[in-house]
Amino acid sequence: MKSITTAQSKTQLKINGDRLNQSIARLAQIGKLPDGGVKRIAYSKEDVAARKLVTDWMLKAQMEVRVDTAGNIIGRYLGKNPALSAIATGSHIDTVPCGGHYDGAYGVLAGLEVVRVLQENKIRLDRSLEVIVFTDEEGTMIGSKAISGRVIGDPGYYRRPDGTDIYTCLERIGGDWQKIAQARRSEQDIAAFVELHVEQGPVLESMHKQIGVVEGIVGQRRFNISVKGSANHAGTTPMQMRCDALVAAAQVVLAVNQIGNTPGQQVATVGKMQVLPNAANVVPGWVEMSLDIRDLSSLHIDSLLEQLRSHLEEIAIATHTQIRLHPCLHNEPALAEPSIQKAIARSCEKLNLNYTYLPSRASHDAQEMAQITDMGMIFVPSTQGVSHDASEYTSPEQCTQGANVLLMSLMQLAKIH
Repeated sequence: MKSITTAQSKTQLKINGDRLNQSIARLAQIGKLPDGGVKRIAYSKEDVAARKLVTDWMLKAQMEVRVDTAGNIIGRYLGKNPALSAIATGSHIDTVPCGGHYDGAYGVLAGLEVVRVLQENKIRLDRSLEVIVFTDEEGTMIGSKAISGRVIGDPGYYRRPDGTDIYTCLERIGGDWQKIAQARRSEQDIAAFVELHVEQGPVLESMHKQIGVVEGIVGQRRFNISVKGSANHAGTTPMQMRCDALVAAAQVVLAVNQIGNTPGQQVATVGKMQVLPNAANVVPGWVEMSLDIRDLSSLHIDSLLEQLRSHLEEIAIATHTQIRLHPCLHNEPALAEPSIQKAIARSCEKLNLNYTYLPSRASHDAQEMAQITDMGMIFVPSTQGVSHDASEYTSPEQCTQGANVLLMSLMQLAKIH
């Protein structure tokens, strides 16, 4: 076997861009929709067919392949020291109901392409390399949560919208709910995890950057905000005598927008609202809305929420309403390991690709992997920032560039220091 320290492997080893992009196009045929999008819901017959295709590709690349009890497909390309903890990469191949070709699938197929190139060049890294296809990222993230040991114990939580239970779902793909705890991994198994993904946002394209070095995956807090006023006749109630819950709610939306626009990288969104009694001739007496706020720093999120609570108190007094925040989701940030960020940046520099540092504001399997090992992420641009849609697009050249960064980063991380 060749050594990865040869000048040829350092300067000339590249992934096969044509093959990578052909693989992306081939996988997108499974679950293809009339508009060119992809519907490959977890546990569906399309998901099962896609999993078989990727497994076959892994086997042809001389990988050892197994399916754990959470249904994760784990392809292992043995290193020179198989007893050492592995370096892992991967993502998911399930989609939203009207998804595109790249979300998740790109990261899996780029990892596979890395192995193909290593195998063709008869290169074994010091550490083994794993490519993981995580189960149901778009729904429950049960695959990566099982690996991190954070699966919710109630099987009812994982029941599908069509009523199918998790026992049946996992059985379809080779998993086993009764033994799902056995899927848990640790840093003794995996030394580092790097996920390559399309950005799913407009930042890289707007900055004319080829690669994003992800600083971490933002923490997320979600609340229901209730506004209680007094319903009354829209014609007979004078304006100055109203307790209009919708007027108060409108001010709440503006307050959320204001804190989202304060200095920093946070985002804050009201995306859902219900008005009661929701009649044209009635002053609204009740409004319930959502709040989603995200940032890389939990302390910063806490500070922003304190500012918002102060605004809500002022709005409630001014509008003669009662406003309450009800928490319903709390995800802590997952920071990328600085040494992995440096490895990604060095790879970009060697490949003459410009890059920038940025957070991931969407959740990924890497968020769970960060619970058990060092984590990093690489982003490539998404045209117009579109994702979860048939028009999602990242050019073949951009896909190739990101995969080459992944290759060089994994080779650096797999060396024994």
